[in-house]
Amino acid sequence: MSTYKPIVEKRVDKALADEFLRKATRRATDRLRLSKYKAAEELGDWEQWRQAGQTIRTHVVANLDYYLKQLIGQVEKNGGHVHLSKTPAEAVETVRNIVRKHEAKTVIKSKSMVSEEIHLNPALESDGISVVETDLGEYIIQVAGEPPSHIIVPAMHKTRQQVADLFEPIAGQTLSSDTPTLTCFVRTQMREKFLHGDIGITGCNFAVAKTGSIVMVTNEGNGRMVSTLPRVQITLMGMERIVPSFRELNVLLNLLARSATGQRLSSYTTILTPPKQTAESDGPEEFHLVILDHNRSEILGDATFRTSLNCIRCGACFNVCPVYRQIGGHAYGSVYAGPIGSVITPLLEKSWEKWGHLPFFSSLCGACSEACPVHIPLHDLLVKLRVRKTLSGHTPPVEQKIFRAYRYLFTHEKTLRRMIRLGARLQHPFVQNGRIVGGPPPLSNWTKSRTLPMVSSEPFMKMWTDSKSKK
Repeated sequence: MSTYKPIVEKRVDKALADEFLRKATRRATDRLRLSKYKAAEELGDWEQWRQAGQTIRTHVVANLDYYLKQLIGQVEKNGGHVHLSKTPAEAVETVRNIVRKHEAKTVIKSKSMVSEEIHLNPALESDGISVVETDLGEYIIQVAGEPPSHIIVPAMHKTRQQVADLFEPIAGQTLSSDTPTLTCFVRTQMREKFLHGDIGITGCNFAVAKTGSIVMVTNEGNGRMVSTLPRVQITLMGMERIVPSFRELNVLLNLLARSATGQRLSSYTTILTPPKQTAESDGPEEFHLVILDHNRSEILGDATFRTSLNCIRCGACFNVCPVYRQIGGHAYGSVYAGPIGSVITPLLEKSWEKWGHLPFFSSLCGACSEACPVHIPLHDLLVKLRVRKTLSGHTPPVEQKIFRAYRYLFTHEKTLRRMIRLGARLQHPFVQNGRIVGGPPPLSNWTKSRTLPMVSSEPFMKMWTDSKSKK
C-alpha cells in the first residue's frame, strides 16, 4: 500500500468533517457558477466562443516551439531577459540569483500559481528575504500558512472572523470582522510594502508572442503596483501560456473573465511590455521572464494528454465538480486542485505513488468538460489516467483482488444470483429509511459521507419476467 494513502484519507476525512468548509465551498462555487452562466449569455453564442478558444489553444500548443521562439525574441528585443527553466528547482534558483544580484531584502508578489507550483516563497524566505503576497486572498493564506484552496479564490474557506483573528497579531489591536475594516487594514499594510519593495514578482495569464507583452488579469489592482513600482520585475509563466497576437487574446480574455468570476471583463486587465523605455514614467528598469517547463514538454509530446495544456486557469471546472464542492481544495494535497489539477498534477510531478489518487477524485459525471471554456475533455482524460495508473502496476493489491472477484461474479451467473440474495439478507442492520447508511469496510468508506440504495430482494430478471406475464 502506498505510504501516501493514509495521508490522503486523513485529508479527505478532515474536509468531510468540516461542515463550514463544505458549506462555504458550495456557496462560493454556486455564486461563481451562476454568475458565469449569466455573463456567458450576454456574450452571445457561447458555444461559438468556446470553439474559437479551443481552436486558438490547440493551435498554440501544436506550434509551441514557434511561438516560444517568437516570444523570447520579442522580449529580448524589448530589452528584457528570458530564462528557460527545465525544472522547478532551476526556476527557483534563477529567481534566487536575481534577488541576490540586486541584494534585495523585500520581494512583493502578485498572484502566481507558477510560484506556488515551484514553492518559491519558502526558498526565498530561507535566504532571509521578506516575501509579501499582495493579492488579498493570497495574503490571507500566507498569514495562515496554508496553500490556496481554489485557483481563483484562494481563501474561500475562511470566514471573516477567522481572517480578523489572523490579522490581529499583525495589527496589534482587535479588528472588527466586517469587510471594510479588514480590507482597509490590508490596504494600509500593502501601501507601505508597495513603496518599499525591492523586486516585484508577478504571474502571467498570457504572454503575447508577437509583441513580447505580459498580460495579467486581477480584480484588485495589486498586479499593477507590483509591476510598476519596483525597479526590477520578475514574471513567472508556464511555457504554454502564450497567445499569438492581441486578436487571439481578445477571445481568451472574454472566455477567462466570464468563466472565472462571471464578469464581462476583470476589474484590471494589465498589459505590459517591459522593461520601461527612456521616455516612460513608470515600469521596471530591469525585466526577467522565467519560463517553466516542469514536464510540460513531455505532456506536449503525449498525444493522449496534450489537450490538458489548453487550460486557461479559469477554475470553471472546480465550480461544477461534485467532489471539489464537497471537500474543497486542500484535500487534494496538490497545488492544482479540482478536475484540471487531478489531470495535470500526476503528469507534471510524474509520481503515481504520491499523486495517483487524484484521477479518482471524480464522479466522471462530465460536468467539468461541459464547463471548460476551451473544450478540454477532462472526464475522458481522468479515465485515461486511471487506465495508465492501473497498467503501470500501481493498483493496490486489495483493489486488484476486489476486481478479480467482480469479474468472476459477473461471468458466473448462478454465483452472482446467490451473492445478491445473500446481500439482500445481510444489509438490514445497515438500512435506514430505505437506504444503506453504514456497513463494514470497505463499504463504510462510501457510506460515511453518502448513502446507497438497498439491494433488491427480487432479481431484475424475475421482475422483468413477471411484468411481461401480466400483460
